[in-house]
Amino acid sequence: MRLRLHSFRLTSGHFAACLVLLLLSVGVMGCQGLGAATPTPVPAPPETLVFYYWEDYLPQDILDAFEQEYGIKVEYISYATSEEAVEKIRAEAGYDVVAIENFKIPTLIAEKKLAPIAYANVPNFRNISASFRDLSHDPGNQYSVPFNWGITGIVVRTDLLEEPITRWADLWDPRYQGRVGIWPLHRDMLGMALKTLGYSVNSENPAEVEEALTYLLELRKNAFLIDLELPHAASYLLDGEAVAVYGWAYDYQEARVGNEDVSFVIPEEGTLLWGEGLVIPAHSPNKQAAELFIDFLLRPEISAQLVNEVSIANANEAARPFIDPEILSDRSIFPPEEVLQNAESLLPLSPEAQALYTNAWQRFLVGAPAPEEE
Repeated sequence: MRLRLHSFRLTSGHFAACLVLLLLSVGVMGCQGLGAATPTPVPAPPETLVFYYWEDYLPQDILDAFEQEYGIKVEYISYATSEEAVEKIRAEAGYDVVAIENFKIPTLIAEKKLAPIAYANVPNFRNISASFRDLSHDPGNQYSVPFNWGITGIVVRTDLLEEPITRWADLWDPRYQGRVGIWPLHRDMLGMALKTLGYSVNSENPAEVEEALTYLLELRKNAFLIDLELPHAASYLLDGEAVAVYGWAYDYQEARVGNEDVSFVIPEEGTLLWGEGLVIPAHSPNKQAAELFIDFLLRPEISAQLVNEVSIANANEAARPFIDPEILSDRSIFPPEEVLQNAESLLPLSPEAQALYTNAWQRFLVGAPAPEEE
């Protein structure tokens, strides 16, 4: 069932009238000073906004509803990795709103690549749960609005397993040689190895990262890399190429549609939390329209529609009454408190640690052990 959008519709005529009233009020205030001040120009709404995100993670009907209400078309461009998104923002590639992983945000803030958000234009920020506000990657949410979040786990074909998989460590079982799918995402893979070894997923200890790399190299015997061009890993599970994959709720949901023997395992060692924020690149010429779009996405009905159609949790607490109860009760999408207490988020790393992780990952890709010390 499709959700009904807000009954209030701001037509293009209303929008223009509001701009005229705002300009007049600015002019009146200017005349009250010691001489006529030049009014601050209010930009005309653009014809198009460019939204940058993972492929197929924002339904087209939501974009169409925004265009119908405001007369602004949203062009949806997708990226394959967060690293690609960061580089495109740095290159000022022409995006107006980007949804990006939280741990990438501090670097972009430090490089002055993000515009501060004017919350007077985003009143629906009040709908965001307090649990997702004012986090360490962006204190005060000056540059980002909490968006989607979730947990990682192991998506398995229970009918192809000799015994249940319950831990990350089970992926190293030699019985699954060549049949474990992993994504070529270095923070996730090194984080999984660190977690399995009992370390923090954000460890900056060189010895711990080295141990995690050595452990991850052992997994190469069992694992194959999932194609980053794919929106999910369901096909590997459905055709039996994989008995288990490192994955997320959407991998599970897609595979479950095709085979009831697919299950989502939350590992005993603890899960990795991921979260994303909506940001406005500093080079965007359409900042006010971008804020209007973000505010639209934060409407309770719109946020709920996103959850119901894509099966990904978001930070909008006011949306919960509109979310399908079956989705709310799904542990892969909305995990219970005891799971979250044993979870750990990927956090920003220092520049030194970033180099350490990058080096470790490159060695993993080529299958190289640690260099011998002389």
